[in-house]
Amino acid sequence: MSVNNVWVFAQVANGAPTSATLELLTKARSLASNVAVFIGDDATSVAGALGEYGATKVYSTGNLGGKLPGVAVASAMKAVFDAGDKPDLVLFPQNYEGRDVMSRLSVKLDKTVLTNSVDVSVDGGAVSATTPIFGGNTLVTTTFTGQGPYLVAFRPKSFTAESAGGGAPEVVTVAVPDLGATGAAKVTAVHVEETTGPKLDEADIVVSGGRGLGESDKYVLVEELAKLLKGAPGASRAIVDAGWVPYSYQVGQTGKVVKPSVYIAAGISGATQHMVGMKGSKNIIAVNKDKEAPIFGIADLGIIGDVHKVLPKLIEALKGR
Repeated sequence: MSVNNVWVFAQVANGAPTSATLELLTKARSLASNVAVFIGDDATSVAGALGEYGATKVYSTGNLGGKLPGVAVASAMKAVFDAGDKPDLVLFPQNYEGRDVMSRLSVKLDKTVLTNSVDVSVDGGAVSATTPIFGGNTLVTTTFTGQGPYLVAFRPKSFTAESAGGGAPEVVTVAVPDLGATGAAKVTAVHVEETTGPKLDEADIVVSGGRGLGESDKYVLVEELAKLLKGAPGASRAIVDAGWVPYSYQVGQTGKVVKPSVYIAAGISGATQHMVGMKGSKNIIAVNKDKEAPIFGIADLGIIGDVHKVLPKLIEALKGR
């Protein structure tokens, strides 16, 4: 079997396709010329942006009216498959909604899935996904067997989003089938955490703090430095678990994966699970008074010093510019 048609499960936030969606579209168009998007929302306002990144067709369910996206979108996807428009490969973002849709679709199609991937390749008709294990120190390549469609989920920042300059795609409205008892659950409210500045997983500069800060009150140094650099503040798992900052700040294997141009690790020793989430950064600057800290092993610039002295000096220098 050859791979001719690739689908991407797309998501929209604040009226625009998410960065993960654009990353997957960029990869999809490198695998096949026919790239379709399936979106559990009204695609009217975002179709142009999706086309710009390579989508040639957009399947849209329209407003789901409070239905759980996983239940509704997976059922709508299956209906399109049954009607004869079947992809060879479907790419999903490795997030809550992406995994929910993919797992339900997997059951409906009786197809296996590969999750937590960072790459996918097609060699003839063979589709293989690459997954990091052992804290990212080893990469495993797994090849699907049997017939597609093959379902693969990817970590954020696995690919770089690049515009293809494509035109407006065809938009096809898809009806959501009767969901029976599974459709009884409704979304009654959505709470969005208030933030200022760039999002952590999209920021070009990230400043993260760890246990080396000593106490929660000192995290203000990280936030102030990030603000001056027009970046986003992040954190190690240790201070998230300690309750210093919310989970949404966490960088690492069980948090967010970031790949900024500059990553500043302040008072972070460099546990493996943290480095998995940031070692792809273009330039890594580490500040730690322990010269043996593992973080220095991947840093482009290491400052052996007390964060309580180094960060205030950096903040003072930036304010004086």
